[in-house]
Amino acid sequence: MTIWEMLAVFAAGISAGTINTIVGSGTLITFPVLLATGLSPVTATVSNALGLVSGSISGAIGYRAELAGQRRRVLRLSLVAAIGGLSGATLLLTLPPTAFETVVPVLVGLALVLVIVQPRISRAVQRRREIKGTTAHPDGGPLLITGLLLASVYGGYFTAAQGILYVALMGMLLDDTLQRINAVKNVLAAVVNSIAALFFVFVAELDWTAVVLIAVGSAIGGQIGATYGRRLSPNALRGLIVAVGVVAIVQLLLRRFG
Repeated sequence: MTIWEMLAVFAAGISAGTINTIVGSGTLITFPVLLATGLSPVTATVSNALGLVSGSISGAIGYRAELAGQRRRVLRLSLVAAIGGLSGATLLLTLPPTAFETVVPVLVGLALVLVIVQPRISRAVQRRREIKGTTAHPDGGPLLITGLLLASVYGGYFTAAQGILYVALMGMLLDDTLQRINAVKNVLAAVVNSIAALFFVFVAELDWTAVVLIAVGSAIGGQIGATYGRRLSPNALRGLIVAVGVVAIVQLLLRRFG
């Protein structure tokens, strides 16, 4: 890499770490930059996954106050995320590069719809529980476990917009605030990125210059994202998720059909 390419990758790492902590989809910033430096798609993907681990951990630490009281939930969902992430990382090295590109915009679009309508559906579900005298499952139940497993498979494969999928699923199936859900999302993303990266270290070709630049940048970005993301109101956070998600869909469609 030239010095200018290195600066671009570092800046992309900061941006990705920031947006991943608040919303997700930071890979849509780093991945094109890595491709522009001449890396192959697979090398860019695996180098990006390893580099973003520090950003995910940094963001999770920044949200530690919102994680209070969620230890059991986090441990259980993290196990599911680890299994899915390892499966997705394996698929990356065995499936054609375009295998997920057609279905991903559909998944992200559906997740955005769920994020938008989540408050109304949550109120309806709560009224139904009050009528029946039941309570919400503290960990979301089998439906959330299944959804997070599939989202983590995708996250291990590519990672772009996995955070949006996590927030949509947990927002629908957990009786909790959006900021506390976002904190869990950061932990799950850290788990998936770490598992996938550990797998890639042993079986894939990495560009270590890119890994280090993104790792340092995303760690800085994780703290920036936690500092400002935690101040957002639920409506502002939801609006930002939708805005980033729309950009993600457009970019994914351009990559697929452009």
